[in-house]
Amino acid sequence: MAMNMGNFWRTAAVTMAFTALQGMALAATAYPDRPLRLIVGFPPGGAADTLGRIAAQQLTDRLGQQVVVDNRGGAGGLIATEIAAKTGADGYTLLFSSIPHVINPHLRKVSYDAIRDFIPVVQFVAVPLMMASAPSFPAKSVRELIDYAKANPGKVNYGSAGSGSSSHLAVELFKSMAGLRMEHIPYKGTGPLVTDMLGGRIGLTIASAVPLSPQVKSGKLRGLAVTSPKRSAAFPELPAIAETVPGYEVINWFGIFAPAGAPVAAVNRLNKELNAALGSPELIKLLNARGADAAGGSSADFLRVVKADYAKWAKVVKESGARVD
Repeated sequence: MAMNMGNFWRTAAVTMAFTALQGMALAATAYPDRPLRLIVGFPPGGAADTLGRIAAQQLTDRLGQQVVVDNRGGAGGLIATEIAAKTGADGYTLLFSSIPHVINPHLRKVSYDAIRDFIPVVQFVAVPLMMASAPSFPAKSVRELIDYAKANPGKVNYGSAGSGSSSHLAVELFKSMAGLRMEHIPYKGTGPLVTDMLGGRIGLTIASAVPLSPQVKSGKLRGLAVTSPKRSAAFPELPAIAETVPGYEVINWFGIFAPAGAPVAAVNRLNKELNAALGSPELIKLLNARGADAAGGSSADFLRVVKADYAKWAKVVKESGARVD
């Protein structure tokens, strides 16, 4: 009997589609089949590098493939982000970035779109900044600082890790919400800032908790508060600024991004493995010891954070007139 050609082609089409789906499923289950590269936008030895290497090791352990850290420091993470944006979206090159990802586009011309050109894979940690003062500074709490600054408008200086840094903009947001006038003294990084605070040459800052924490714990500097919306697990003894200034929040998140167009299966696998890792009490303890709170969540959760912070810092930069050095 002659075969009905219509049935033949329908059967062939179904067979080919099924075969293609099998191939796609196989490719998904095989990912990754070679080492991955994690681009970190800061030099070795700093907080971003330390956290990036922890994330890379967790992925290495769980994926069964080496995740190699590639440090591309410079311009507050801008260089690394531009490199990642131009890299093939195959799921094998990733970016470990932080809040400058959404601040840089408002401070300078960039060659990428922080939202459209990247897929937020997962937020790895949330790192609150710390408000700290020299022991000689007259205010010993956020409330006392506000009262003192209002009584002495324009006479209180604060230091930051640099013009346009999250350290700088965190204080500008605080000034705006508390109705204060304070003068900005920019430094070239947190290291020189901390040195001058220890020497009594600058009295106040909001900066990364990682370099400030040892000085606060030793009593050489005074911790006043953290910038998270509530007390941080990493610094439970410090109040949140929001307890005095409702609604104040600055979180220097760190997370993993993939270039836009990366396979959905790869993004889902990476998200799944890092969320599993972030549920480990040992990893949570390790991160807390470095001033970070474990985060996690879905890719969509991280995208909401990125979009909200993009809009938030656009407003702060515009209102403060912040510029990069």
